Amino acid sequence: MKAIQFSRWIAQLSTLNPKQRDQLRTSLSRASGLPPDAIKAPSHCPHCQSRELRPWGASSDLPRYRCKACGKTSNALTGTPMARLRKRHLWQDYAEALIQSLSVRKAAIHCGVSKNTAFLWRHRFLSRIAGHQAQHASGIVEADETFFLESFKGQRKLPRPPRKRGGSAKRRGLSAEQIPVLVVRDRSGQQADFKLEKLDAVHVGEQLRPLVDVDAILCTDSAGVYAHFAKAAGITHRPINPSQKRRVDGAFHIQNVNAYDSRLKSWMIPFHGVATKYLTNYLGWRRLLERYNAQINPLICLGESLGYTDVQQLTQT
Repeated sequence: MKAIQFSRWIAQLSTLNPKQRDQLRTSLSRASGLPPDAIKAPSHCPHCQSRELRPWGASSDLPRYRCKACGKTSNALTGTPMARLRKRHLWQDYAEALIQSLSVRKAAIHCGVSKNTAFLWRHRFLSRIAGHQAQHASGIVEADETFFLESFKGQRKLPRPPRKRGGSAKRRGLSAEQIPVLVVRDRSGQQADFKLEKLDAVHVGEQLRPLVDVDAILCTDSAGVYAHFAKAAGITHRPINPSQKRRVDGAFHIQNVNAYDSRLKSWMIPFHGVATKYLTNYLGWRRLLERYNAQINPLICLGESLGYTDVQQLTQT
């Protein structure tokens, strides 16, 4: 734009109404791309973990660094899921799409990219977020399982006849078609969930043993797998049997984890079935939204995707 045209354009800004000014701010923000501090300088070499990094020019608008220890060069994205991902100026918009829980196609429209790019970005953004969960649960710890229908969505070769996305199981009740997810939550809000290969004492014990403190009180339903784990680990167990119309026993119940299961299932509905191989990413996505609730913003989402926030700090453990 020529200087004279730009001056005329600036002179017209005073005639904009408040709504138009907000639209202008949004457009300028999108055009400017990420804020300067959105991508932080690395503190150590991603190749050898040495802290002997020195400035080494720039490439693709990112400063580069050279490690004195191993001699390799890197930038702030090297070793992260976002490495070699293009269109950085749209990342903040895509983080906003994640916050709004948009489908792949709606996220593509929101950011002005193809649906294939939107799908690739979804799982690049979520790959590190999926690992951000509580490492310890203490006090009164609630645990319960929920189930998701096994899905081969996106695959060309299926081990069974295809069904409409979302669909329903061929058999009623629990079967091999149902993928168990173990959800664990204590009263301080620390939460973790795990996709299990099978709902049995071995797999449940593998996930609960390093997570639940030995002095915790484990509240579950009356399923035998939890009683087996509690006895083997020496943890106090308070089972609740809903079939006997006894959902609360004083301070002991599994209402919190059941309420989360309900929110998780409702949130999943608009996606019309989630591929089982990506289920862990979606579980992490939902935990992200629950963790920050109304305080979440695109920069927080982007920071977690890049791994800037330590897991212990995230979970306050």
